Amino acid sequence: MNAGIIGIGRCLPEKILTNADLEKMVDTSDEWIRTRTGIEERRIADDDTNTSDLAYEAAKKALADAKISAEDLDMIIVATVTPDNPFPSVACMLQERLGAVKAAAMDLSAACAGFMYGIITAKQFVEAGAYKHVLIVGVEKLSKVTDWEDRNTAVLFGDGAGAAVIGPVSEGRGILSFELGADGTGGKHLYQDEYIIMNGREVFKFAVRQMGESCINVLDKAGLSKEDVDFLIPHQANIRIMEASRQRLDLPEEKMSKTVHKYGNTSAASIPISLVEELEAGKIKDDDLIVMVGFGGGLTWGAIAMRWGR
Repeated sequence: MNAGIIGIGRCLPEKILTNADLEKMVDTSDEWIRTRTGIEERRIADDDTNTSDLAYEAAKKALADAKISAEDLDMIIVATVTPDNPFPSVACMLQERLGAVKAAAMDLSAACAGFMYGIITAKQFVEAGAYKHVLIVGVEKLSKVTDWEDRNTAVLFGDGAGAAVIGPVSEGRGILSFELGADGTGGKHLYQDEYIIMNGREVFKFAVRQMGESCINVLDKAGLSKEDVDFLIPHQANIRIMEASRQRLDLPEEKMSKTVHKYGNTSAASIPISLVEELEAGKIKDDDLIVMVGFGGGLTWGAIAMRWGR
């Protein structure tokens, strides 16, 4: 049995925070932000909107796209580092709100690589025949852990959610190969105290190296080459890191998803948010080979080669 994505959805807050807005809040400039990160604006959830609210809206859309009901779910995995509370988990809150009465539920913490970790966990349950439908939600309300007086991090992050239903797909489609990894020695470079603390130089070096390597590794594991790739969806953290991954695969610009300019770094939500964007734009079609790759605090990383379609 092959496991793949059979439904997808996203939720983005309405409020837009532009670089011009940030110029009034912290010592920075639109040109400085754009040239170093590629970000022009990001979405910020209001005080009354919790992480679980964003997750719920994205999950509803993914279920509708998969043409299943919440009662059909066997498991819910929420990838987040910004839960409403330490417990109960966002996944349990989501289970109640959706009415997914038979679903097991848990949160997963792998920062910006969380969606990759979630999909690969779901794949094991589906392909083993233990579960048929697993809902994965990557969701963050990073605005509540961002120091808006720190010019190095305040410009980077946004809020949002992306959800996917993992289930059985037709032969030849679905997840072909994956890679997961972690390097705990790098945890000191990206962590949360009260707010997000980041050593940008070290994280940049790690991400450029690891994202490119992981893309090549999943292609090798699937018995495929760079020439086989139809579309790349990298974690939307920094345009320079993303470009390094694209160049490692020798892909033209139009074959890489780029949403960082509109939404900033939404951590675990960035890859599914981008996937929805590209599907809606008609850039991904059935039987396309797509590579998704992410990295995050921990330090963690994950990549998937997937043949798109149900």
